[in-house]
Amino acid sequence: MLEKLMNGKIKVVIWNEFVHERESGALGDYIRNIYPDGIHRSLAQALAAEDLELTTATLQDEAQGLPPERLDDTDVLMWWGHCAHDQVEDALAERIALRVYRGMGLIVLHSGHLSKPFRRLMGTPCRLRWREVGEKERIWVCASGHPIVRGVPETFVLPHSEMYGEPFDLPGDGQVITMSWYEGGNVFRSGMTFQRGAGHIFYFSPGHETYPIYHDCNILKILDNAIRWATPTTIVPELVTPSPVSVEPILTVNPLADLDTTSLHK
Repeated sequence: MLEKLMNGKIKVVIWNEFVHERESGALGDYIRNIYPDGIHRSLAQALAAEDLELTTATLQDEAQGLPPERLDDTDVLMWWGHCAHDQVEDALAERIALRVYRGMGLIVLHSGHLSKPFRRLMGTPCRLRWREVGEKERIWVCASGHPIVRGVPETFVLPHSEMYGEPFDLPGDGQVITMSWYEGGNVFRSGMTFQRGAGHIFYFSPGHETYPIYHDCNILKILDNAIRWATPTTIVPELVTPSPVSVEPILTVNPLADLDTTSLHK
């Protein structure tokens, strides 16, 4: 991160499918009362800092907000999705995954656990238990020395939240940063980190659209810390798989030397 700060601001894109905030009727009005300009803009305003270049993108934007040139210029991508996962293009999900492998940081929020990019990177269905009755959520810090929870109290409460509960079918290489307990008795690994290639990934579950969770100072502190933690010091070159030139001399005679094998590699 020091290298990035020396060379300029951290380029963060906050992506939001931006569906619920545009709904008609009483529920849409209720959500807009919490996030008048959308969750993405609310987060951009709350997380603004001198060392960050924060921009937003939505599903409705051209190229679904992330054309190749913009994605290739992104240091950290923050992703919020819920009801429109199937509308995200497979090709975009693949480009995001490959960019993470090269070093881009990825912060996946709330129902983004079912997003195509996250499931592609996890290699599991990413299913969990859930219940939406507005119950209390108590969050516990499990990794007190981790940069993501620096300055965050050991435990704090969200008065109303959507319950996410175990079992959560994630791969076993993640580190638990926060654990949540819900009023109804369920527990959940609500904050987890992963590494894929050169990229750091943070999944953080609190953030249902009908509750003002992204106005909570502790939640925002965690996200602020996560951006810096996920920021790459460098982006590694894209892996080119062919390796026609060997580093050691090859003395073995190739039995296919006289055949045209071009079609085998298409």
